[in-house]
Amino acid sequence: MKILYFYQYYSTPKGSWGTRVHEFAQEWVKQGHEVQVVTSIYSKSDLKASKFIEHQNFEGVDVTVINVRIDNKQPFLKRIFTFITYAVCSVWFAMTAKADVVISSSGPITVGIPGLVARYIRGRKFVFEARDLWPEGAIELGLIQNKTLQKVAYSLESKCYKASSLVVALSIGMKQNIERRFPEVNVIDVTNAANIPLFATQKPFEGSGIIQPKKYAIYTGNIGQVNNSLWLLEAAKVLQKKGRTDLKILLVGEGQQRELIENEIRNHKLETIAVWGLMPKENLVGLIQNAMVSLVPLRGTPVLDTSSPNKFFESLAAGVPVVQNTQGWMKDFLIDHQVGFTLDPNDPVELAEKLIELDKQPEKLEEMGKKASIIAASQFDKDFLANRMLNAIIKAVS
Repeated sequence: MKILYFYQYYSTPKGSWGTRVHEFAQEWVKQGHEVQVVTSIYSKSDLKASKFIEHQNFEGVDVTVINVRIDNKQPFLKRIFTFITYAVCSVWFAMTAKADVVISSSGPITVGIPGLVARYIRGRKFVFEARDLWPEGAIELGLIQNKTLQKVAYSLESKCYKASSLVVALSIGMKQNIERRFPEVNVIDVTNAANIPLFATQKPFEGSGIIQPKKYAIYTGNIGQVNNSLWLLEAAKVLQKKGRTDLKILLVGEGQQRELIENEIRNHKLETIAVWGLMPKENLVGLIQNAMVSLVPLRGTPVLDTSSPNKFFESLAAGVPVVQNTQGWMKDFLIDHQVGFTLDPNDPVELAEKLIELDKQPEKLEEMGKKASIIAASQFDKDFLANRMLNAIIKAVS
């Protein structure tokens, strides 16, 4: 089978971003399928290109790079422009590339455009992968306020779902949301995956004099409003006031609020929080494994309750309990399996006090970490989930 995969954020483990498409595509190639991924240049990826259109190969996966740079620090209108530019350029490949099945992986919802072109003009089977509920999330967060633009985005979303032979949602919450709004659509959930060999293999701790093993909580990813990063900052201030400078909150990443947080660290002489820049995922593993807990914060909104963050699965695979603050499927999962905690997204004092409490319970954290490793290996292995998605695609398009 020839699979054409439209996804704007392709990265390998040498980058600082999720590797789901990279790993799924590699597994499908191993099984004898041909996979072409059409992507762009994301600031957290390791991809680089010297030409506007460049073909690269990663262990048998043909990666076609459209040299359009996407960065979370870009102003919103600039990001919209990059999304549309990618979509327009991708239409050429939708019209010309060999394919039996075309997958569009959203957000943004504009990535569905080349998939729709392949579906309606070339008659190809179309699979729509919902990585988040776009545009609902952007509207709920106030990023798209123009009523006309909202209607256009919802219309495009509806067309993508209804044109699909299969919709792949990245969480149970997303699947339930889509089924409620589009009951006629064929939907399955295939969560984000973890590279179990990478995250479960013990790595050396490469911290610093500031960060000591099992004395810090780690956050990795975008530092911004959607990720509730100021909740972490305020919790660090509470730790400082309580005199617990032995405990740290470590942020590893980039984003719109990084500079603000670094200014606050300097202005308040905070010793309880540190911000480190992006690093390759393969170098990040040791830091996650040696944390007391992994932090997965998001703003407290209904649409974000359905999120499926990479860091959630990778932390469990690394054997580290998770502290998060949504009210959806992640909360239920942590309760059911006793591998983490759910806190109030608006209460930094609760987070600070939880870290102080857990510092006195290393045996409890160790036991939770062991459970997390076992569950991740059985439910979130990348090859297992790649096959789950592939089997569903074959069944849907046959």
